[in-house]
Amino acid sequence: MYPKKIAQDTAKVIQSYLTYQAVKIIIDQLSETNPGEAIWLRQYSTGNKLQDGEAYLAELMSERKELVVRIMTVREYLAEQILEFLPEMVSTGIQQANLQHRRQLLERMTQSQPANSTSSIDNSEPELDIDESSD
Repeated sequence: MYPKKIAQDTAKVIQSYLTYQAVKIIIDQLSETNPGEAIWLRQYSTGNKLQDGEAYLAELMSERKELVVRIMTVREYLAEQILEFLPEMVSTGIQQANLQHRRQLLERMTQSQPANSTSSIDNSEPELDIDESSD
């Protein structure tokens, strides 16, 4: 287990996700103030371009520098607003989800199968049915 590497990878994913959220916010704002620019940014951002937020910003820089600055500003604001609460929210979310999954797993493990279930017998040895019918 490599916790530092996992933390770095997680931080990169969160950073890219905040870039994605910043782009969404800016598209919404531009839809009201500059619809043409909003359409352009939406089309530019389609596909998997936003999977890597840093590569996205580097590529966008050659197209529209002013949008890059705006995205970076909104992304930084979002980070300041949410990162304080994120560790506790992630831990709590994982604990609650694990509890629910364990409950479902336990329910499935403790359910009894009907004693005279023919579907399991039919599926387990289908070649016997063929041999018996050919006699």
